[in-house]
Amino acid sequence: MRLDINTGMRGRTSFVLISYERSGQYRSRKKDFVKKDIDSRKCRCPFKLRGKLVVGGQGWMMKLMCGSHNHEMTKSLVGHPFVGRLTKDEKTIIADMTKSMMKPSNILLMLMEHNVNS
Repeated sequence: MRLDINTGMRGRTSFVLISYERSGQYRSRKKDFVKKDIDSRKCRCPFKLRGKLVVGGQGWMMKLMCGSHNHEMTKSLVGHPFVGRLTKDEKTIIADMTKSMMKPSNILLMLMEHNVNS
């Protein structure tokens, strides 16, 4: 969510504020956008965790700011951006095939053959 690095100024310490990816509220990029029945992953989840660097720099001290969630735990990760990421092997396959001037459709077919579950 937010972080600050110790800049040497008096009273400033390094910290990190961690929140759940579903916290906050969806903000439209267009000013005149009328929201229809479109779902968003954002659900104003209040979960927050704050970490401060321990004096001496030997670790972090974590403090739970709000430990509650206002939603059910997801049963599967279908459609989640993390699951859709490419592996290192897949990235190298794409890079090699792109250098060989392969069509994107052929690259996609090769990736599907490489990993059926993807």
